Amino acid sequence: MRQLDRRTVIRGLGTAIALPWLEAMSPMYSVAAASAAASSAAAAADDKPVRMLFMMVPNGIHMPTWTPGSDGANFELPPTLEVLAKHRKSLNIFTGLTLDGARDHGDGAGDHARSGASFLTGAHPKKTDGADIKNGISVDQVAAQGIGHKTRFASLELGMEGSSQSGNCDSGYSCAYSSNLAWRNESSPLAKEMDPSSVFERLFGTPDKVSEGGPATPRSARRKSVLDYALEDANSLKRKLGAADSRKLDEYLYAVRDVENRIGRSDKLQLGENGLPNYSRPAGVPRVWEEHCKLMMDMIGLAIRTDATRVLTFMMANEGSNRGYPEIGAPESHHDLSHHGKSEEKQAKLQKINLFHLQQLAYLADQLAAVDEAGESLLDRTMVIYGSGISDGDRHNHDDLPILMLGKAGGRLNKSGHWRYPNNTPLCNLYLWVLHQVGIKGDRFGDSSDLLRIG
Repeated sequence: MRQLDRRTVIRGLGTAIALPWLEAMSPMYSVAAASAAASSAAAAADDKPVRMLFMMVPNGIHMPTWTPGSDGANFELPPTLEVLAKHRKSLNIFTGLTLDGARDHGDGAGDHARSGASFLTGAHPKKTDGADIKNGISVDQVAAQGIGHKTRFASLELGMEGSSQSGNCDSGYSCAYSSNLAWRNESSPLAKEMDPSSVFERLFGTPDKVSEGGPATPRSARRKSVLDYALEDANSLKRKLGAADSRKLDEYLYAVRDVENRIGRSDKLQLGENGLPNYSRPAGVPRVWEEHCKLMMDMIGLAIRTDATRVLTFMMANEGSNRGYPEIGAPESHHDLSHHGKSEEKQAKLQKINLFHLQQLAYLADQLAAVDEAGESLLDRTMVIYGSGISDGDRHNHDDLPILMLGKAGGRLNKSGHWRYPNNTPLCNLYLWVLHQVGIKGDRFGDSSDLLRIG
């Protein structure tokens, strides 16, 4: 069989299902392809794509249960990070990084808006709640401009709460600052998608349907699974694959169907025969927060698995979020709990929220670690940067930030540990390092002073 193109999809009415990496996609799969790969270093490099995911949590972190007590590779995992123990060899924790752009610089109150706006830009946003917003381009969009042409989507912006582009959300700062991570330029934030069914439609609908921006397709009207429409094409492809690829394709299609069914079940509606949805896919998000978040993690996993994009952002909640988490014994406002005033009760509940958020990251990491791509796990092929633009929510400080990274950047990072840097080391030094790993070799990003030295 000839080498299979990495962008091969299986098609049906209103459906275009991108495929995961298969052995048949390797440049070494055929003699001709191997010869071409040997003469093209760029082609070989692109056969091992590196993905990046930036995840932000609001309101800071309970630092005493986040920060390891020792440095280096042999550190002991603190209580909040124990949920990531199985991925320890892919885990790097950074202490001492600073987001100077989130400081007031004479602008007074508004730390939540500033930390949200500067988390991926390193910029100091203009204090305004009008149309004259001004921030900076975010690291994900620098990456999207450099490598976005290689994938179906240059980037995906996702989250658990909706984006706003106007209004006063924090002491005279526009809601655009506290509800958007991705900024295409200094005045253009990119709104995030929070509906898993809409993300699913974007990933598996045909381009003409996706461009319409809504979930109404022939598939939803006829109450069928995406796989039902693409079954003939899928079976035709399987007949051409080897045993290992055929099995991997089956596993992937099962995962797609499982996520699709869970999206349907999120509204507690009935399933038809064979577990297929017997209704139009619901618009809106699941009622249960954890169920909603896990579906969004599934969407991220599928986007990475199919190489639909290599650049993603995710907001666990908008900055300054007042959401409570009664399901874990923390019904009070997250924001209010972060102003704990050293109350042991409030700090205990804050840690519960921090752990709950990290459990969602661990759920995604488990998925990525379980998928093989040319001999490496998807987690090994990914850089997941997770953290907050505020350290202690009670102090609203923007130094000594809680920042971690999961993944090995396609083998470019083979260290793991807790690394301590001099205070006021720019967070953007890490972002500059991340950009270099995908071939974007600029000298500066945001307020960076140098490439971060890991380990």
